[in-house]
Amino acid sequence: MNTRLNKNEARYVWDMNDVFTLGGLAHQRRMEMHPEGIVTYIVDRNINYTNVCVSACKFCAFFKGPGEEGGYVLSTEEILSKVQETVDLGGYQILLQGGMNPDLPLGYYTDLLRTLKSHFPGVAVHGFSPSEVWYLSEKESRPVADILIDLRRAGLDSMPGGGAEILNDEVRTRVSPRKCTADQWISVMETAHGLDMRTTATMMLGQGETFAQRMEHLDRLRDLQDRTGGFTAFIPWTFQPRNTRMVMPEASSHEYLKFLALCRLYLDNIGNIQASWVTQGPMVGQLALFWGANDFGSTMLEENVVAATGVHFLLPESQLRSLVERAGFTPRRRSMDYTLREEAV
Repeated sequence: MNTRLNKNEARYVWDMNDVFTLGGLAHQRRMEMHPEGIVTYIVDRNINYTNVCVSACKFCAFFKGPGEEGGYVLSTEEILSKVQETVDLGGYQILLQGGMNPDLPLGYYTDLLRTLKSHFPGVAVHGFSPSEVWYLSEKESRPVADILIDLRRAGLDSMPGGGAEILNDEVRTRVSPRKCTADQWISVMETAHGLDMRTTATMMLGQGETFAQRMEHLDRLRDLQDRTGGFTAFIPWTFQPRNTRMVMPEASSHEYLKFLALCRLYLDNIGNIQASWVTQGPMVGQLALFWGANDFGSTMLEENVVAATGVHFLLPESQLRSLVERAGFTPRRRSMDYTLREEAV
């Protein structure tokens, strides 16, 4: 397994190995890449500044259309209060994501970032998915690079990989036709990396996509990482169908673990892979540490999007650390760029 897999070889590896054998291969690769036996995590909070969105993705149970009852935009005071609570609980980063809200100009975002940084200069802001950035670019009739430069000057530190779902336009046209295309998502990420902004990459399994479409997604991420080296981590999770407009069974934990293992083998140039306990639950999240994952994600002091599907796992930092330790690893706090932080627990 020391040579780079191509897509045909990946299919062969998938077909010829059961979940345990493939998991063993992925764990071996994980330990080669991270022999120190550390499992990292971050203490942060997801703040969804608005749920108003024109995208109307069929898989989303969180959004409200413009003018629809239940739509909101958090006030700056509410957001500052949430950040203060995060800091009081030991957090040092916020994940700031919302919808493609037609009523919010670029100035809303830059003003919010400046206000956040003036009140909390030590809190990292990991925010705004490529989908949100592309939407802003079109709405403002300005290049993506200009949007990102303005956001960064205002205080944006890094960008999450939201809105990737499956980087195949047949899938995207079916489930999220108003969202940016696969090429556009990649383009935003490449632009961010060119501006020396670090980002994460994501993938949502189980939307009725084919194996070949999944591999197209991984191949596009690996190709971009070859060019830029800008991804710090990869985070795959499973689509949660409840309360959405897509009627299909949820991908099993067996499917999740087996594909997670294949991701670790295929994405040989992305150093870190995150376990998705938010969708799988803490126990399967713990198992993921033996199927290729070396990161346990976030303590998720707040999470609303997955919770809207009826899946709502909570994991205090002490419990997260205990799960990692009981798996035989050493838990360590990290920053978004995977710099280890001083222990403060």
